[in-house]
Amino acid sequence: MYKLHVSTQQPYDVLVGESLLLQAGALLRRLFPPCRIGLVTDSNVAPLYLQALRSGLEEAGFSCSVFIFPAGESNKNLTNYGQLLSFLARERLSRSDIILALGGGVVGDLAGFAAATYSRGLSWVQLPTTLLAAVDASVGGKTAINLPEGKNLAGAFHQPSLVLCDCSCLQSLGTTQIHDGLAEMLKHGLIADHELFQRLEKGFSLRDLDLAELIYRNVEIKGQFVLCDEQDRGPRQILNFGHSIGHAIEKCSAYAITHGQAVAMGILAEIRAAYRMSMSPIAPEVIESAFALHGLPTSIPFTEEELWNAALRDKKRSGEQIQLTCLQEIGKAQLCTLNLSEFRHFIALGLEE
Repeated sequence: MYKLHVSTQQPYDVLVGESLLLQAGALLRRLFPPCRIGLVTDSNVAPLYLQALRSGLEEAGFSCSVFIFPAGESNKNLTNYGQLLSFLARERLSRSDIILALGGGVVGDLAGFAAATYSRGLSWVQLPTTLLAAVDASVGGKTAINLPEGKNLAGAFHQPSLVLCDCSCLQSLGTTQIHDGLAEMLKHGLIADHELFQRLEKGFSLRDLDLAELIYRNVEIKGQFVLCDEQDRGPRQILNFGHSIGHAIEKCSAYAITHGQAVAMGILAEIRAAYRMSMSPIAPEVIESAFALHGLPTSIPFTEEELWNAALRDKKRSGEQIQLTCLQEIGKAQLCTLNLSEFRHFIALGLEE
């Protein structure tokens, strides 16, 4: 088992290994006395892992109340957020109790935002069940829900008390879900670790004997950015590589395009545009071939106008400017600022394959 200590204002450990779901009760008892747990999961994950997790928690002395909502990014919304808050109130959870998120990034975002806001803040634990959540969404304390106007526009920073990345849970993932996680892993390699990018470029499998170590390395990269900028006002924004256009793609598709696929499209669009505007020396062909090799999309099915209108509501926008990530070399990146008129041109150049 690998362990990373994240020394944020509210410090916590990220554990990566096998069968952690079955050990969750014992691991939580190291941090919390017996209390109530609001266990939040979705309709895809519940049939797979809920019963085993709940049994282990109750054997350790915890009392569980379960909230299940329909799976999918489009359900990370105000309606389900309100229903979750009402559920926590009906179950009479107090500030000495815990919320536990069992699932992917959507579950983590919704449960985490409820934990940040119900009774002005409850402790919470993440147990990610997707590769994407394990390597990215579960670390850093960003919690949010979508508004009709855009993705993640209502949210809060609220660090978890513990993250349990159980590699055993990842074996049930389909190809699309693997690709979603791989997009974020490739992103980490591009911005912070050339060797990681080269390793992923050659191939990847969930049955990799070094899967736990590989996830740990990605969590380590994410943690380094979080530690130097917990509130996401400076260097941590480098992690948003591909996300400004990627979030616009998700919104334009009504969330039919998954986050990982959209981020892959966004990264390639931003690499193309940055190269053509002489903001980066990295030619797009090398990156495009690596993404295509792993089945990630390399073209965007929306127009400049559609993406521009969606991107105007992006939370990374500040006044008449927006921050973007530009590669200096593979494994090293910096932030660049564009005004909005330049950003529209940037989108247009990114769409040209």
